[in-house]
Amino acid sequence: MKKHTKIILIFALCIALVCGGVVLAANVFTVNAVRERIIFVEEASNIENVDYILILGCGVKPDGTPSDMLRDRLRRGCEVYGECDGVKILLSGDGARDGYDEITPMINFCLEHGVREEDIIGDRYGVSTYESVRRAREEFGAKRILIVTQKYHLYRAMFIAQRLGVDAYGVGADLHTYAGQTFRDVREVIARTKDFIVTLFIK
Repeated sequence: MKKHTKIILIFALCIALVCGGVVLAANVFTVNAVRERIIFVEEASNIENVDYILILGCGVKPDGTPSDMLRDRLRRGCEVYGECDGVKILLSGDGARDGYDEITPMINFCLEHGVREEDIIGDRYGVSTYESVRRAREEFGAKRILIVTQKYHLYRAMFIAQRLGVDAYGVGADLHTYAGQTFRDVREVIARTKDFIVTLFIK
């Protein structure tokens, strides 16, 4: 092997190690920063002055009904709503594109499960986790929220809230085992790293 080839390989290895270290550090820091604020449904009533229960959207089926993951988020969010007096539900997801709408089925689910219409707010521009939390603060005046999503996603959502100055607690919506979860877990590692870096510079 030629000398310059060895140098290139060593340099590439060093870059890979640095990138791997950044990814590891960002994920460990993100999880540890918020893990103590994940609560059970029954504890939700102990959190005072909550502005919203923020249910984060995800995919819908071709027929427009909630996916399994979204259905579990909504079911868990309605349970939290039942524990909290006077708290509104903020449904945040992608509902602004032609032919794709997460918000309408989310609203319908909540209505069908006993949530009062006046307690439901839909945000059709929550196109990412960051945007959902940012808009909860800037568009809806949220200062303290209860975030509902699956636990693998909850760490990042709560960390973003923390960095944006929103006092957030989280409730996990892991009611089933979901197909393709290994891929989501890998993607979430990348997403946590991205949002960790983004929130260092943007608020």
